[in-house]
Amino acid sequence: METNVRKLFERYENISKASLRGDVAMDEVAALYASEFIAATPAGVMTGKNDEHLKQVLAKGYAHYRAIGTKAMEMRGLRIAPVDEYHCVAHVSWRATYVRKNQSDVVIDFEVHYLVQHLGAEPKVFGWVSGDEQTLLRERGVI
Repeated sequence: METNVRKLFERYENISKASLRGDVAMDEVAALYASEFIAATPAGVMTGKNDEHLKQVLAKGYAHYRAIGTKAMEMRGLRIAPVDEYHCVAHVSWRATYVRKNQSDVVIDFEVHYLVQHLGAEPKVFGWVSGDEQTLLRERGVI
């Protein structure tokens, strides 16, 4: 499972980079996720379906990241904690770089904890837990 989960997040990183350039179809992004998912942040818990609405939300999200100057998203580390033979928690350390007009770039390191299921040919993300992104971006002067 570990090798396939590592490949999933390498693909996730590459798709994110392409999406920040505006170069990827949302079908590729959506293919990383299970048919249904759960997300938890300090703002609350939400559930969703991997459907056309998700693709629209993802496209708007990447457009927003481009608009606020996100120029890079790199995976700094990946630690996998198996739950059973089909599930794990992937603790991913990310580094985001933001361009600010007439100022130096801002680099922010953060972690997201992904719930991953591996039933078929490829593992899929079925959930994640993350921190308060908006507060962090405000504190660092990005937004």
